[in-house]
Amino acid sequence: MAESPRLRLGSIAPDFEAQTTKGTIKFHEWLEVARRHADFQKRGVKVIGLSANGLESHEKWIADINDFDIADADRKISHLYDMLDAVDITNVDAKGQPFTVRTVFVIDPKKIIRLTVSYPAQVGRSFDEILRVVDSLQLGDKHKVTTPVNWKNGEDQANTLFPGYVKHLPYLRTTTAPA
Repeated sequence: MAESPRLRLGSIAPDFEAQTTKGTIKFHEWLEVARRHADFQKRGVKVIGLSANGLESHEKWIADINDFDIADADRKISHLYDMLDAVDITNVDAKGQPFTVRTVFVIDPKKIIRLTVSYPAQVGRSFDEILRVVDSLQLGDKHKVTTPVNWKNGEDQANTLFPGYVKHLPYLRTTTAPA
């Protein structure tokens, strides 16, 4: 395969055509929503999954998974999005079975990559963390603010974590070091 493009935060997400559990799609035209539909829908976010297995294996999982999955048995999309493990670019186990791809992208409505998170094959993704990131990105885009680690929408963490903090500038606060 040709070398995959260097995708970075701020890159335009590459378009592709793929077979899915709901038919053929072109990624940039895709408009379907998945598991945790209500959580993502209230944020105006769509979810899509990619499996490093063939479409036929998705049919076996259909009762267990409710998300929208793209078949990528030939790894063209995984390669395009640079999602394959560098240690074993073929991304298969000792028996030749493909590992799952656990990379998450948050791509905004302008098709700009805003987040990438790559999990090891044996680690599941945290949809709570993905929703937290989406909330933070949307808040920052709207109000030009940043959020701290473990921020949750609606919480005043400055008062909770640092009671009595001193606000020097809108972006600069200090607190007494704990004993």
